[in-house]
Amino acid sequence: MASPRLETYCCLNRDAATQLVMNFQPEVFCGVCIGSASVSLLLTILQLLPKKGQSPRKMPKASSSSTILLLISICDILGGIGMIFRSSVWLGFPGFIANISAVNGTDVWPSVFCVGSAMWIQLLYSAGFWWLFCYAVDSYLVVRRSAGLSTIVLYHMMTWGLAVMLCMEGIALLYYPSLSSCENGLEHAIPHYITTYVPLLLVLVVNPILFRRTVSAVASLLKGRQGIYTENERRLGTEIQIRFFKIMLVFVICWSPNIINESLLFYLEMQPDINEMVLKNIRSAALITWIIMGVLNPMQGFLFTLAFYGWTGWRVDLKWRKREIPWESMSSSTVGENAYPSPVNYQSNIHESKKISTTDSQQTDEAISMLSEGNTSGDDRLTRSSPIYQGW
Repeated sequence: MASPRLETYCCLNRDAATQLVMNFQPEVFCGVCIGSASVSLLLTILQLLPKKGQSPRKMPKASSSSTILLLISICDILGGIGMIFRSSVWLGFPGFIANISAVNGTDVWPSVFCVGSAMWIQLLYSAGFWWLFCYAVDSYLVVRRSAGLSTIVLYHMMTWGLAVMLCMEGIALLYYPSLSSCENGLEHAIPHYITTYVPLLLVLVVNPILFRRTVSAVASLLKGRQGIYTENERRLGTEIQIRFFKIMLVFVICWSPNIINESLLFYLEMQPDINEMVLKNIRSAALITWIIMGVLNPMQGFLFTLAFYGWTGWRVDLKWRKREIPWESMSSSTVGENAYPSPVNYQSNIHESKKISTTDSQQTDEAISMLSEGNTSGDDRLTRSSPIYQGW
């Protein structure tokens, strides 16, 4: 699981709240993390592999949205590998882990492992949060016809730049001046917790707003396409709205325990003695949410692929051939191939109007196609049956 408590535990004089959760059944907790991360890792890779029975299509290029969805899955996979590695070492080498708390220990490798593995997990999941934010921004800009493949470079710069900067800043403030004195006051810990939860809270607050605006813009695009709003257009808009809802539902389910747990632990830190009887229920709730985090945090990768693509099946096709992979756009062919030929018109002003109308229609089709990409079942059939994919 991803929590700033992982980095805090590397401090020799860690706070009592961190000590409470990290020392609570560590074997059980690490086993839960390994099991959940392993299942999620295998199922996520299975989801992304090409499947038998999928008709190969030669795609000219992948959109920025499909690239972002793939990068989110990659961050989840790498973060899950970090969890498995950290938990495996924790279980397999208890003597090595015990040296992390050795006050006069001379072996620096336990501390290096503790800090390095915690930073790896935080960095990858933080980058995943930023990519999810970029997906919401990109979806909105695509509908507004001001985004494309060129913006993916800006997304890379923003995502990795902010993730690395916030991670390094939080770690530097936490471990200043050294691991032996990093928790002498909350002034060291609070900036670290803020830099960890800023991207998470950003997705929770801003993404629903951007998704709602995107759905409204899609409805306007579909209505303006022909001046009518048929049942197919209405269903397509609903499918896009449901897809956004599933993405946010997975995110809330996987990360709300972290917010609850951190709030409980922070409350315990404010108490003079966290072992008082009146705080028993608070301690129990913190420990329960701690275990829940170990289950839900790693499962985000697999659950996100379900939200992005639906269940893609078990029949993996490992034969090498030119084909479309599941994370690329499932859009239909370009409008120019399906459109009815325009009638001959000798009036130049009407001809220019037709050209502008065709360009706008193609831009509209591309925008809706980017938002509905990745769907492999009913969504694809729906987009194909919609009039905007039949050259109207």
